[in-house]
Amino acid sequence: MKKLTLSKAKKISEAARAEADANGWPVVIAIVDDGGHLLYLERADGTQFGSVEIAIAKAKSAIAFRRPTKEWEKRIADGRLGVLALPGMIPVEGGLPIVLDGEMAGAIGVSGVTSIQDGQIAAAGIRE
Repeated sequence: MKKLTLSKAKKISEAARAEADANGWPVVIAIVDDGGHLLYLERADGTQFGSVEIAIAKAKSAIAFRRPTKEWEKRIADGRLGVLALPGMIPVEGGLPIVLDGEMAGAIGVSGVTSIQDGQIAAAGIRE
């Protein structure tokens, strides 16, 4: 099983931060391991503190359910409100699983701007 290292988590975060900075978006970036445990977190100057827990929750949701948090947002928009009862599910874009060598190794969660922008930043981190 491929493990997400602190070094790799920092590289993912750096790539995400570059996207956020290029757009002037103050955000929190959280990286969790395959068990949903926080591995790395950074909060840009000026980012509201409420985004800390949201970024962590997005990352945990993405790895717990092994899918982007945007998927839950789509299901709710399609009228599948029952998913709101799933424990730990965050139905807001900005959480993405981190896949290393074809295996789920962790996840990134971003919060601080709109959910679409959070998703754009997270995707930039994943492309690292």
